Amino acid sequence: MVGLNDQIRGVAERFAEAGFTALVPDLYRGRSTVEAEEAHHLMSGLNFGEAAQQDIRGAVQYLKGRNIGRGKVGVTGYCMGGALTVLSSTMVPEMDAGVIWYGLPPLEYVDASKIKVPLQAHWATQDGAFPIANVDCLEAKFKEANVCYEGFRYLAHHAFANETAQGRNRIAITQYDAAWAQMAWDRTMRFFGTTLG
Repeated sequence: MVGLNDQIRGVAERFAEAGFTALVPDLYRGRSTVEAEEAHHLMSGLNFGEAAQQDIRGAVQYLKGRNIGRGKVGVTGYCMGGALTVLSSTMVPEMDAGVIWYGLPPLEYVDASKIKVPLQAHWATQDGAFPIANVDCLEAKFKEANVCYEGFRYLAHHAFANETAQGRNRIAITQYDAAWAQMAWDRTMRFFGTTLG
């Protein structure tokens, strides 16, 4: 699934129910799909750098301008949104914290020395889309740059926190896991509660 769909709206509502103001930038300008081929087309056409520097930064600046809560803003995302969270931590100086959910950009685009905010991440050790070996390399970059970072690994598949990700055949790479999803959510709530106030 790609785009501003019911599942993503549900995540935003969950954040709102937990007391946060949630804003989801529509990176695809109203387009969404559940078809694999169209999803690939939309994702491959997205300029990730522009999405981080313009859409996500604009959303963060908008929330900062409204001075909601204590004026602190966190960025989070799942899969592609996780990759955009990593990029945003290097390109959006106004953000105050980030939570990455099983997604990372190509490592050559990550200048960890630019990351000045605390990050938390949730990785699936059985992830077919984002191999854990790449996570090891990303975490090494974070360590070398002294990024304030905590990462958690779960014996799970890609999209383990997406309740609509039900692997139906032997080649599916996604699979929801309610127990790991809840544990990761609780950790996220504690992290944002501490870093955003």
